Amino acid sequence: MPLYRLASLACVLPESNAPALRLGPEPNLFPYMPHHHDHSHAGHVHAAPPAGGHFSAAFAIGIGLNLAFVIAETIGGIGAHSAALLSDAGHNLSDVLSLALAWGAAWLAGRPATGRYTFGYRGATIQAALLNAALLYGALGFVLWETIDHLRHPEPVNGVAVMALAGAGILVNGFTAFLFRAGQKGDVNVRGAYLHMLTDALVSLGVVVGGAITYFTHWTWLDPLLGLGLLAVIAVGSWGLLRDTIRLGLQAVPNGIDLEQVREFMLGQPGVQGLHDLHIWSMSSDGHDTALMAHLVRPGGADATWLANLSAGLLHEFHIHHSTVQVEDAELEHGCQSGCATTAHTAQLSA
Repeated sequence: MPLYRLASLACVLPESNAPALRLGPEPNLFPYMPHHHDHSHAGHVHAAPPAGGHFSAAFAIGIGLNLAFVIAETIGGIGAHSAALLSDAGHNLSDVLSLALAWGAAWLAGRPATGRYTFGYRGATIQAALLNAALLYGALGFVLWETIDHLRHPEPVNGVAVMALAGAGILVNGFTAFLFRAGQKGDVNVRGAYLHMLTDALVSLGVVVGGAITYFTHWTWLDPLLGLGLLAVIAVGSWGLLRDTIRLGLQAVPNGIDLEQVREFMLGQPGVQGLHDLHIWSMSSDGHDTALMAHLVRPGGADATWLANLSAGLLHEFHIHHSTVQVEDAELEHGCQSGCATTAHTAQLSA
C-alpha cells in the first residue's frame, strides 16, 4: 500500500534574493468563524483536536461489543450451517478492525507536529481509511468463497439460531450506532462509523427475515443465496469508501471544491494578472485540513493586508484552511525558472 505523502507548502528559490514575507497572526476578517492558534518557533501549528478524539469511550465500547458478537456469530454460523450468518460475521470482523484503526488514527491525529513530522499525524486517518477499505474487501472475498461452497453443498439451516443471533446483531449494531450519533454531523470519521453500524443493523434485520423464511419453508438454498445478496449490498455500499480513500491517497482535489472556481476567484483578485501551479488537496480524512499552493502574477508583489484578505476569502468561500501563495512580479511571469521578485506565505486560518 503506497504511503501517503504530504506535499511541501514552501517554494524553495535558491537564486532569489527577495526576502520572504512571513505573516504573524492574521486579523479576524470573518468574526463569525472560530479562530484558534497554537504558536511554535517553526511557524503556525493548528492543534484543534479531531472530533474522533472525543469518542474514545464510544470506540472502546463499540469494539468490545462487536468483537464479542463476531465470536458468537462465527460459532453460531458454523453450528447452524448458515452462510448468511458467516457473511455477517465476516463483515462485523471488518467493522471491529475499522473501528480500531479509526480510533488509533484519531489518537495519532491529535498529537502535535514534530521536527520530522512537521504537518503532524493527521495523515494517519487517510492511511487508516485505505487499510480499512482493503480489509473490508479481503473479508468479503473470504466470505464469498464460503458462501459459494454452501450453494454447491447446501445443508439444513437452524432457522431459530439464525434469527436469535441476527436479532442480537440488531441490538449490538444499533446501540453502537447510537453511541456515535451525537458526533456524526461534525466529523467524517465519526459519521462513517455511525453509518457503518446503522447499515449493519439493517443487514442483521435481513438475516432475521431470511432465517424466519427458512424456518417455515425449509428452503436450504435460501440462506446461501441471501448471503450472496448481502455480500453484493455490502460491496456496492463500500465502493464509495474505496474510491474516496484512493482519491485522498493520490492527493486529488477534495470533494465539494471546484478547481476552476478557485482559479477564477484568485484571478479575480485586484491586480492579479496570472496564475499557475495551483494545487489543492486534503491533509487528512476529516475535511478540516484542506491545503492550497499557488503562484500568482501581480505587479509590485503583495503586502500583508492583501495576502490576509486573499487567505480569508479562500477560507470563507471554499473552506480552504491552509493557503501558501507565491506572488511574482508581472515582469517575471515565468516565476521560479528565473527567480521570483517576492515570495509570500499567507497566514494560515483555521475554521
